[in-house]
Amino acid sequence: MSQAKVEVKNSKTKLETKKSKKKSKGQHGLAYWTFVGPSLFAFSLVVLIPLILGIYYSFTNWNGIGSNIEWVGFKNYIKVFNDEGFRSSLWFTVKFTIVSVISINVIAFFLALLVTRESKISNLLRTIFFMPNLIGGLILGFIWQFIFVNVFNAVGQSLGQEWMMGWLSNSTTGFWGMVIIMAWQMAGYVMVIYIAGLQNVPPELNEAAKIDGANAWQRIKLITFPMIRPSFTISLFLTLSNSFKLFDQNLALTNGGPGNATQMLAFELYQTAFSYNKMNLAQAKAVIFFVFVCIITLVQVYMTKKDEVEA
Repeated sequence: MSQAKVEVKNSKTKLETKKSKKKSKGQHGLAYWTFVGPSLFAFSLVVLIPLILGIYYSFTNWNGIGSNIEWVGFKNYIKVFNDEGFRSSLWFTVKFTIVSVISINVIAFFLALLVTRESKISNLLRTIFFMPNLIGGLILGFIWQFIFVNVFNAVGQSLGQEWMMGWLSNSTTGFWGMVIIMAWQMAGYVMVIYIAGLQNVPPELNEAAKIDGANAWQRIKLITFPMIRPSFTISLFLTLSNSFKLFDQNLALTNGGPGNATQMLAFELYQTAFSYNKMNLAQAKAVIFFVFVCIITLVQVYMTKKDEVEA
């Protein structure tokens, strides 16, 4: 009898344990969805659903207003790749991205070298160099538009330097104007990433190399560069992504002019949708643009993981 009572008691204990585990899982699940649910709903509403609808509309003749939608297959994509304006904007975006990435990273690296030296004003310099990043793109564009149009013209006229006048009315100087504003805004932010990398370089290595007779460039090339490779990878793809997706400075500074000569891909997409009212073509361009950005992001993730494994 006593053994039977023990078995009954054990079975009751196991049953109660299972019930408590199920109750605990239910409570954890409720807490999980309480926190994740609103974010997931907002993400689906703002990102996921528009993405799916955008891909669908890129295969239709939708004009953004009417409800009479017809399936046209890949006709929109064929039109996009045959569009001279799209190809011109894509080529301009590629050129701008390459020049901006190089300029930003070179400037940011040497700024990081400057402010990591022992100096009384190093913290002040860090703040000054980082401050342009706090200014919004549209405001920054209008500020530099005033500088290029008014200040440059006044200085050019007083000094007799014609190259300083009409800076934004020329496609070449307009291009360099956009590079300048992009580098001025992003260099301080990327500098912070390089500072973090430089502070992880053991000073003993530089001191030993200096004793062995290595000059400053040799120490940077053989010690600093290899040690900050993860920082370089992050900075490279960060500037690459931001430069490729640039829109607000393009809108505020040049508005794509003169004659769409400085029109970035994102701005060309905007023009197609809201100036020319060709929503179907704009959606096709947006999908292509999305694919480019995804490729850049995937390569960035791969390179970052590769650096982590090698480290």
